[in-house]
Amino acid sequence: MQPTAHPVQLFSERSRAYVRFVRFVRYPEGIRAFFLRSPLLRSGLRILDAGCGTGIVTFALREALLRRGLAPGPMHAFDLTPAMLEHFHRALRTRGIQGIDVAQADVLQLNALPASWNDYDLIVSASMLEYLPRERLSEALSGLRSRLEKTGSLLLFITRRNWLTKPLIGRWWQSNLYDAGDLERSFREAGFAPISFHRFPAGFRHLGLWGHIVEAPG
Repeated sequence: MQPTAHPVQLFSERSRAYVRFVRFVRYPEGIRAFFLRSPLLRSGLRILDAGCGTGIVTFALREALLRRGLAPGPMHAFDLTPAMLEHFHRALRTRGIQGIDVAQADVLQLNALPASWNDYDLIVSASMLEYLPRERLSEALSGLRSRLEKTGSLLLFITRRNWLTKPLIGRWWQSNLYDAGDLERSFREAGFAPISFHRFPAGFRHLGLWGHIVEAPG
């Protein structure tokens, strides 16, 4: 299916509902738990959060780095929806966090980002690319790949297709849904090497009913 509402309209109207929903399913904690165990993290990583929304992934990454005694490097984030970015900025102020650069941008028009936003060690995108037209997924992946450092990786959290997500995410949140074959094909078309799939840690396996975790070396 194709989303029936523009993502900016959808997440502007439902930004508060989104925050309540992700808290209910413990999505932020699940993302943080994944990064607490991820071998991708090291000190000084140059990180881009593509489709940052309210900052869930950025905050999870930063906290995981600090808990593991690793020094955060440059962290950049962008999203298309002003309402989500406003929530993100407010959370940064409330937590007293500085040094995270945030911009409004479309993943299909990355040339709008600052010229220095390149050569990332890690690009993470969560719950964003499923809101693109299906036929443009590989285009978006290719654009993100062009921002990676040669030895960098793209980590994608994206909604899977199953009996649960079809009514809950596909219809209510108007999202596209993907199976593993769809993703393998799109990553291959985007020029990535073979990808690998990961699982959420114990205690958050329920999130595996929602989505795939895909790691793609640049």
